[in-house]
Amino acid sequence: MHRRMQRRWEALAEEAPTIELHKLRTLRGQARAVRRNLDRLLHQAEHRLALPVIGSNAIRKQMGTDWAWRPDLWRGPISVPGFSNVPGRAVVCDGATVFHDCRRSELTVRQIRNTREADLAPFGFRMDVFRFDGSFLSLALDLPQDVTQGLRLRHIIRLDIIVEMEKPLEIFARLNVKHGPNVEQIVRELPLGNEEVAVEFDLAYTKVNEKRVEKLWVDLIFEGPEMNQIILRDVTLSRRPRAEI
Repeated sequence: MHRRMQRRWEALAEEAPTIELHKLRTLRGQARAVRRNLDRLLHQAEHRLALPVIGSNAIRKQMGTDWAWRPDLWRGPISVPGFSNVPGRAVVCDGATVFHDCRRSELTVRQIRNTREADLAPFGFRMDVFRFDGSFLSLALDLPQDVTQGLRLRHIIRLDIIVEMEKPLEIFARLNVKHGPNVEQIVRELPLGNEEVAVEFDLAYTKVNEKRVEKLWVDLIFEGPEMNQIILRDVTLSRRPRAEI
């Protein structure tokens, strides 16, 4: 059917210079109607095919990386894409929880679809903060259990983030390593000024017991977020061994 239609319009296009005017007027209307629907289809196709594929786990990795991971919040659609008046402890999805201590919550969070050509993550996470009378706002991300397999003090954990803000604010990343009854914490401040930023946590400077590591999680802490919109376009974590020198 498609080939027949192509042959028909190809023949009519060749006859157009000599065809009778009243017939040409009718064909022009038909051609415009067909083109209108073709343009609509092409517009949607170009838009959707340009988006990062849902479920994609393409991650930029450093040389020597032996483990890399993108949280589910940035990989695929979540059951409840967003909500307002976020309580002090709100589970956004499995492994991602928002914490704050505001007496009156004026915080809205929402998962959004990434549309930029440069985006590798299919989804992003947006936080709209209005009046903020609390002392902290954080997003906790639980790392999967496989990160603990083979984890040694010579490993470096790297956090890569693509973040957009309406106005500058301080963001800290805290790596928590639970080993036995103890929790080791390493805090790094994300450098401002660039959209794509990264921080590294060197386990060599910790007192982690390699044989008793049970769980890792990362807290993203936002200082002074009042009247700001924060979009985390992508968050990835990776692990690589340091050079043995």
